[in-house]
Amino acid sequence: MRRRRIGGPGGPLASALCLGALPFGSSVDEKTSFAILDRFVEAGGNLIDTANNYAFWIPGSTGDESETTVGRWMASRGVRDEVLISTKAGARPSVPGTGLETAEGLSAGVIRQAAADSLRRLGTDRIDLYWTHIEDRSVPLEETLGALDELVKVGRAGLVGCSNHTAWRTARARDLSRANGWAAYTCVQQRQSYLQPRFDTGLPESGHVHVTPELLDYVRSEPDLTLMAYSALLSGAYTRTDKRLPAAYDHPGTAARLAVLREVADELGASPNQVVLSWLMGADPAVLPIVGVSSVAQLDDVLGALEVELPAGTRARLDVAGEPAEQRG
Repeated sequence: MRRRRIGGPGGPLASALCLGALPFGSSVDEKTSFAILDRFVEAGGNLIDTANNYAFWIPGSTGDESETTVGRWMASRGVRDEVLISTKAGARPSVPGTGLETAEGLSAGVIRQAAADSLRRLGTDRIDLYWTHIEDRSVPLEETLGALDELVKVGRAGLVGCSNHTAWRTARARDLSRANGWAAYTCVQQRQSYLQPRFDTGLPESGHVHVTPELLDYVRSEPDLTLMAYSALLSGAYTRTDKRLPAAYDHPGTAARLAVLREVADELGASPNQVVLSWLMGADPAVLPIVGVSSVAQLDDVLGALEVELPAGTRARLDVAGEPAEQRG
């Protein structure tokens, strides 16, 4: 599998696709989770993304399941040094049975304890990429960033990143870290796919924050900043008739982009999912997609995206589809 540096030119080499572990141990059983992880590593993948709250919203789950499953898999296979583990803190409910309204937040004390708990569940002594999962504007940025820097300094975290943050908060945080000589955010994780949502209609997942043109412009100008995208395949909506697009995608541009996507997939002999992932990976700035699957067969389809090359003219067609004529170059 192709690899790329994350977190700047001196960062670790990560696979061009990241495996999202959100459903592992909850909606995807352990045996299947292990099989997916095995296949991903066999194919050359090494970046695995989880969080300390996946998937608390599924009945019977606590939020421990994904990290615990990944930890048991690493221990059983003896592959800790072959993979990069990405996990997050800040969005775990502090009261069982509630949601993000009681999220633990990003105080220094929470970050220290959340990191210790994640390390225990994962069965490791380090987190290669540690994220603040959501914003917490009740806590000064300096407090959050200082706590992250402590983790880096003692070797419990490698890179640090922010997920579901606005572009201006990301920029401010990076400036503060640089001014204080702290480890700065070098990775950003937001929602992004080929279809673009309306910004006057909320996404059904209240915690999701979509990539904006301002963020793309910022990442493009910052050589040490890596953009990772979750929900890249819209939970199967590109290929499954039983998956409806959320209301946020109900606008004229969606039909036009879907039509061009299907045309391109047919021309290239690829699946729509593979074209979407290829489009993201070859974008400017380049995006590192996080892909969630529930079977080895789904993973194999996703891995096929690495063989899909979009000619310049084809990419241009995909880029402008659904745009008003006056906006096209």
